Amino acid sequence: MSYLGSRDSLDNLIIPVVPAADLGDVATLPSEEPQMVAEREADTAMWAIVLAGGIGSRFWPLSTPDRPKQLLKLIGERPLIAETIARLSPLIPPQRVLVLTSRDIAPAIHAAIPEIPKENMLVEPRPLGTAAALAWGAQEIIRRAGPEAVFCCLHADLAVAFPEFFRQTLIRAARVAVREKALVSVGVKATRPETGFGYIRPGTPLQAGGLPDDGAPCHVKSFIEKPGPVLAEMLVSDGAYWNAGIFVWRAKDVVDALTEYTSELAHGLQALGEQDFVRFAGMIQSVSIERGLLERYSKLILVPGEFGWDDVGTWASLRRARELDDDGNGAYGEVHFVDCTGNVVHAEGVPVVLYGVSGMLVVTLAGLTFVTTLDRANELRPLLEALPEDLRSVQLRGNWAGD
Repeated sequence: MSYLGSRDSLDNLIIPVVPAADLGDVATLPSEEPQMVAEREADTAMWAIVLAGGIGSRFWPLSTPDRPKQLLKLIGERPLIAETIARLSPLIPPQRVLVLTSRDIAPAIHAAIPEIPKENMLVEPRPLGTAAALAWGAQEIIRRAGPEAVFCCLHADLAVAFPEFFRQTLIRAARVAVREKALVSVGVKATRPETGFGYIRPGTPLQAGGLPDDGAPCHVKSFIEKPGPVLAEMLVSDGAYWNAGIFVWRAKDVVDALTEYTSELAHGLQALGEQDFVRFAGMIQSVSIERGLLERYSKLILVPGEFGWDDVGTWASLRRARELDDDGNGAYGEVHFVDCTGNVVHAEGVPVVLYGVSGMLVVTLAGLTFVTTLDRANELRPLLEALPEDLRSVQLRGNWAGD
């Protein structure tokens, strides 16, 4: 398939889906704090839905069924899920946070965030996909706070350098969602052709004279999930934004949009409205928010954000989310680099020495050492499928919430 053409051809492209790949550049997270813009308190009491399902197999061997990625301390002193909950406060207190997760990891997730009320833990009977999780959470917010309630939806594995600016962006997005009665996606200016991210093409501003580069909200031309490398290059050149995985909307509006656009859920939404979650789960197809809704929705609005964002999705992403040495190496534990560039090392229990190598991933834990390149570490499914079961889920003492 050809991607042909100039930037103008972006409007007419058929978007193929390819495996995600990390293309190597760093510096998503800025080193300088952006200038604060004064904002009043949110005009309404916001809620939040935090998506915390799955084990994060791309962080094997740290992440296993017994230690899902959400419980790993990958970017700070707390597990990812705890960082996410703390980041929302005080704008959204734990009493207004719903956590969507899977049955096998729910007890461990709740143990890491005990401030979340038990009744706010929504446990899927089986993996449903993020669109279904969103529908469930939205219906629960309607039941508790009414159809006009505004909430943000975000993943549990995001890195944010400046939490106060993050909260200010949520406030701006909430005001736009209420005023326009539309779905709002928070975007971050794309700076490199990441094929594992979604892209938002900005259109006309909501108000005359407003520009996305100045932080002004705008209509969205198109939402493109995980483009191929050539198209990703074109989107970056065209001024696209990355989807930050942060969405803001009124509960009623998102349920209406899912009903209209997400056919994979259509047969089960009535059962969901009747709080028959088992029947709902048995009637739907799994689909993501991005593919099932945002790529199809015609009135999406972009609110740009500048708060030091990154998606902690692969080992390579830690080169952006962690502090690096002068040669671009990132390390946890006792690690010595000699004549090395662009490596990531996670060392527990023993010192690790790297000499004369670049772009390597080394993970040492009690009972296992894992070595590959950062390029190959982007997709570990073929490796895990080839390993014996006892090695895939080996009981290791990792850097997770229980330690």
